[in-house]
Amino acid sequence: MVNMNQLTKEKRVQVVAALVEGNSIRATVRMTGVAKNTVAKLLVNLGRACADYQNEHLRGLKCQRVQVDEIWSFCYAKEKNVPKPLQGKFGFGDVWTWVALDADSKLVPCWLVGRRDSRSAHCFVADLAARLTSRIQLTSDGHRQYVTAVPDAFGADIDFAQLEKYFGVAPDTERRYSPAVCIGTRAMPRIGHPDPDHISTSYAERQNLTMRMSMRRFTRLTNAFSKKVQNLTAAVALYYMHYNFCRIHQSLRITPAMAAGVSDHVWEISEIVGLLNDSAV
Repeated sequence: MVNMNQLTKEKRVQVVAALVEGNSIRATVRMTGVAKNTVAKLLVNLGRACADYQNEHLRGLKCQRVQVDEIWSFCYAKEKNVPKPLQGKFGFGDVWTWVALDADSKLVPCWLVGRRDSRSAHCFVADLAARLTSRIQLTSDGHRQYVTAVPDAFGADIDFAQLEKYFGVAPDTERRYSPAVCIGTRAMPRIGHPDPDHISTSYAERQNLTMRMSMRRFTRLTNAFSKKVQNLTAAVALYYMHYNFCRIHQSLRITPAMAAGVSDHVWEISEIVGLLNDSAV
């Protein structure tokens, strides 16, 4: 196994390429020959560098239509299996990733790994508002925390609507593994005058599917779940760095960062690895 002192830039690129294509840490170890602890340390350090870079550069955005959603995962153990001494502590049990998506460029301007509560909602929406330069139309799901978080961050300078979905019950034979079927929706304008034709969360929900397919720890019914919340946070930051700057969107034929005017070229994975100072690993 290759340890930290032997990890060349080429080997780091190989490790990162395996991770962003949806492989677990153990699978990456088998594919690259790099020690498990080395892969985990590289993930955490590079994830932090990716988060810092995007926090600095994804600002002054000229988005017009933004969709937001939350995606569930868990750390350490599922909520019902968390030991009593750890119950209620963040990072043990349910963890939610809040995601914003520009419907036009498909850029993800911000995200937040946290609880599905009022504090996380307010932090997430305030972060989104700080990155924009003009009035937007915002669509969320029916989560009630947005009702106060959005006006607190944007005031009246926004066109905001929620799309509430109604779900039926899955057949008894499929209830354990299949999500409930959506049987209807209701658009609820909240602030301003949102265009009814653009009250949708479809792009954000499709991006959530891409996210589950691109990070093994988000796959349902898996033993590759995150054991530590800092590993999950790092993996999400690395994923969005690759999604925004490296991955060519099929409908755009360029990367979301290029479509949003944040980047002038398709990034190579080696450029992502280059964000990491040699002294950090």
